[in-house]
Amino acid sequence: MKNKKGIYEAMGKNPIQTNPFGTAPQAVTRVGLGGEGVLRTTGRLEEAGEVIDAACLQGIIYFDSARVYSDSELYYGRKWKSDPEQRSRVFQTSKSASRDKKGAQKDLEESLKRLETDYLDLWQIHDVRTMQDMEAIDGPGGALEAFLEARQQGKVRFIGVTGHHDPDVLTRAVRQWPVDSVMMPVNPVEEILGGFLTQTLAAALEKNTAVIAMKILGAGHYVAPHLGVTPELLLRYALGKPITVAIVGCSSITEVKTLVDAGSNAQPLEKIELEKLLAPFRQNARQLAFYRGVV
Repeated sequence: MKNKKGIYEAMGKNPIQTNPFGTAPQAVTRVGLGGEGVLRTTGRLEEAGEVIDAACLQGIIYFDSARVYSDSELYYGRKWKSDPEQRSRVFQTSKSASRDKKGAQKDLEESLKRLETDYLDLWQIHDVRTMQDMEAIDGPGGALEAFLEARQQGKVRFIGVTGHHDPDVLTRAVRQWPVDSVMMPVNPVEEILGGFLTQTLAAALEKNTAVIAMKILGAGHYVAPHLGVTPELLLRYALGKPITVAIVGCSSITEVKTLVDAGSNAQPLEKIELEKLLAPFRQNARQLAFYRGVV
């Protein structure tokens, strides 16, 4: 407990910077707690609770989750049920991977129940990969109908789309759908490959759509201290892009501290730093983009 107290006392000396959420009169911290890490587990209430508590204590506003992220929603729900005032101060998100209206509606009701809340700040169409996905989602009886109705009814404040498989598909979704946000990968691999950072990001900025950066650490696979690639450097890279919020899943309060420090103090990479960061990724960039389904 003494060690934990020391970490808490060292955190949050500078407030986390905020960005507007697209065109909305809403600000979110430029770093958010991802739904991965200890949150995407089952039965680890104490550890998950410590991470959520640390994020709240240090001023993080944006909290990521998804209907399919194991007990993530339950961990958050336990916190918000015990502290409803804190719930009113945060930006709670979730996602549905259902492609039809009825399935999405069921997912939303389950998410609200598990999160112990009567609304979501952001509900996202999860992991759109193919044009066939898009056709199912925005066709008659598709999930997009549920998302639009939920926003109109006030069950969700904003709606968004997420994807990490095909930048052409995600770019088309941003351009064609009336979404408030897009979640996409932002990391050195994407700098090399292009697509998400050249097409999708540009489309989002053109529409003033909020941009949520994910896959920043590549699920930890990109962290290689012996090559000078640290979590801090990868976060600086992401935060140097014109994004709204960068999310990272955490498994300890120490990792939350790293995230908070980045949101408070991180400066964009200098050109020489960027080239040094990209160098270890260049030769095997396509293989390292594992989330694209590249073999």
